[in-house]
Amino acid sequence: MNSSIRIKLSIMMFLQFFVWGTWFTTLGLALSTNNLSDIIGGAYSAVPLAAIIAPLFLGLISDRFFNCEKTMGVLHVVGGLLLFAAPQLIASGNEAAEAGNIEAVKQAGAALSWVIMAHMLCYMPTLALSNTVAFTNIDDRNKFPALRVWGTIGWIVAGLVVGGLGMSSSPKIFTLGAVSGIVLGVLCFFMPKTPPPAKGKPVDVGTLFMFDAFKLLGSIPFLIFIICSALICVPLAYYFAYTSVYLPQIGFQAPASTMALGQVSEIFFMLLVPFFFRKLGVKIMILIGMLAWVARYALFAMGAPDQVVWMIMLGVVLHGICYDFFFVTGFMYTDNKAPKEVRSQAQSLLVFFTQGVGMFFGYKIAGAKFAAVQESSDALAATIQTPTFGFWESFGKMFLTEKPTATAGIVQDAMANWKTFWMFPSLMALVVAVIFAFAFWDKVKQEKASTE
Repeated sequence: MNSSIRIKLSIMMFLQFFVWGTWFTTLGLALSTNNLSDIIGGAYSAVPLAAIIAPLFLGLISDRFFNCEKTMGVLHVVGGLLLFAAPQLIASGNEAAEAGNIEAVKQAGAALSWVIMAHMLCYMPTLALSNTVAFTNIDDRNKFPALRVWGTIGWIVAGLVVGGLGMSSSPKIFTLGAVSGIVLGVLCFFMPKTPPPAKGKPVDVGTLFMFDAFKLLGSIPFLIFIICSALICVPLAYYFAYTSVYLPQIGFQAPASTMALGQVSEIFFMLLVPFFFRKLGVKIMILIGMLAWVARYALFAMGAPDQVVWMIMLGVVLHGICYDFFFVTGFMYTDNKAPKEVRSQAQSLLVFFTQGVGMFFGYKIAGAKFAAVQESSDALAATIQTPTFGFWESFGKMFLTEKPTATAGIVQDAMANWKTFWMFPSLMALVVAVIFAFAFWDKVKQEKASTE
């Protein structure tokens, strides 16, 4: 792989996750700041719906008919154009909320959810397509992690840019996502030519609907793994949807920058995954990831009453263990478990149940639970003035906080409700972890060991 191709692929990976990171992390904060906190759950639930539908689209169109890089280019350009509609919808919803027009608020929320889902229907297939473009154009698969890490860096930089420009609570996050998406779309047309991997093959309904991958559920360990993976993604949805709403009420002034620390830890722990995978095995690795989610939400809950900054910060930093030890290990386990001819389907099946089914119900449940927090949260949020500061100043704001100046009663009510809110996902993650610990057994590993 020459340096030109390496640079192009690295930029592609960087922008691939920069686009998503611009708006996804602080969408909840942007909505709550604009009097639309009651539609946060619905807006986020549009994302997993796209994750459920996208594998079908990818299998039918991208794998068989068009070059991967060109398909990516078209999808990113169209997806970017769609995001331009989001700020106006948020503005109209805000105006309706201020006027007390509940019906108009619901209409704006529904329209925003459709825009987000349409964008994600374009975006989700590009996650797999970018991997295909990378794998096709590198001479050694072991070089892929060095390229993929630029995606994590892209997400981090997106958070720093959003926080540094004071856009964490602004609808302008969608404008930034739109522009970067179109830039990436144009860049994709200059990527190395990557023919569709299944070009010329007939459309196979079984492959399209992942029937061969579903047969893997006949294996009890894999079935338990899939069920627990879907269930653990229910509490995961709480983090993505409401952490950006929660952090400013603790006192963090640049929540997007603060949450980027989770991706920084992700880079660190990603480098450790191969070592721990050899030492601990699949079951212990995944169990550690699940228990990290238990600890994260417990820290969020216990730190709420007194607004303990270090507990909240540690909960954010735990993201590296939460994501890498569970998701990365899960992808590796799935790849080992599936026969070579259905590995792609098996990975799509895992995404279908985690990012799709699990996250969908997670956002719905989190949205319903937030109803008990919303009134006190909105009252406290109304007393918080979003500061404006320079880009480099945002680095310091990752760690420094200034507690809200609201009256003690408003703060106490909000924090008491937040404590209850965060305890539920912590307890649910604990239940799933216990089920997984007793029910899952890595028989494949043991059989291989005994054979050796």
